[in-house]
Amino acid sequence: MKKILLILSLLCFGISDALAARLKDIADIEGVRGNQLFGYGIVVGLNGTGDGKVDFTLKSVSNLLEKMGIKVPPKDIKVKNVAAVMVTATLPPFVRPGSKIDISLASIGDAKSLQGGTLLLTSLKGADGNVYAVAQGEVSVGGFAITDGGDSAQKNHPTVGLIAAGAYVERSIPFDLFQSKRVRLVLRKPDFTTMTNVVKAINAKMNRPLAVAIDSASVDIPIVGMDVKDPVQLVSTLENINVETDVGAKIVVNERTGTVIVGDHVTIGKVALAHGNLNIVIRSETSISQPNALSDGQTAAVTNSDVQVGEEKTGLSVVGGEVTLSDMVRALNALGATPRDLISIFQALKKAGALNADIELM
Repeated sequence: MKKILLILSLLCFGISDALAARLKDIADIEGVRGNQLFGYGIVVGLNGTGDGKVDFTLKSVSNLLEKMGIKVPPKDIKVKNVAAVMVTATLPPFVRPGSKIDISLASIGDAKSLQGGTLLLTSLKGADGNVYAVAQGEVSVGGFAITDGGDSAQKNHPTVGLIAAGAYVERSIPFDLFQSKRVRLVLRKPDFTTMTNVVKAINAKMNRPLAVAIDSASVDIPIVGMDVKDPVQLVSTLENINVETDVGAKIVVNERTGTVIVGDHVTIGKVALAHGNLNIVIRSETSISQPNALSDGQTAAVTNSDVQVGEEKTGLSVVGGEVTLSDMVRALNALGATPRDLISIFQALKKAGALNADIELM
């Protein structure tokens, strides 16, 4: 069976090097984040697909019945309709008591499936040990597991489920976003050039030099003037400011699928290369463009790039200049080079120091 190999070359021909993005899509507000919750629960009502004789499950059922006034030793309990699960959830920022959040469940015993089960009342705690939500409800499983005689069939992971809006928030996490009288934005991908553009864009929007860059990742905006009365509007305005982002030269390679992603900033220096029966010569020449007399024009340097790829075994000579890698990729694709050829070539160029980019393997 033939593999379908995908080559994605993000070369951005003919457009600006910078990409514009909303500030909310590239940065977060410091302190605004979710918090992880977890708890131990019991799922009941399973159709013989539970834990069976798992010791901690039997003890959990025994303790549960004892709280209800029914005392049964764990050794006398023989049920297959119960499963022990770990329940996890994320407490969103600024959530208030009474709000509902989604929860996920995962079996920690030897249950075959959680399909058709119901989670009993489960306390969800934070890292500090306090209870922030309580969960209960019918479990939804995106799969199944069926066994009949010696035959079995399974789809997806039936031992993992979820309950949409299955937990009520009982306690909120106190946090005053505007107590410090400032808003700090943190870039998800720190970069000095992007940060400089962020500061310029914010100050231009506010018509005054308010934003101050702390480092390549964070910028402070003080809450002053009319913004003191409505800081939420200030944050909304900041989130929707368009900023020109800058990215480093990078090549992303996935050898398992044959995927190659090449950024537009990637360039190579002087090189003469042979790979298998592919011979590649890359050169660039700089010429002077002289305007006509009395034309008010200016003398300018023009760089002409040239990439030659062949399949004949010819001698190669080292040539100078610097051209974009997009020229070489176009030539290789026209010749029918496979992604495996591209990956090997890029790695060899990087090893030789001729590739001005980072290679990231997936």
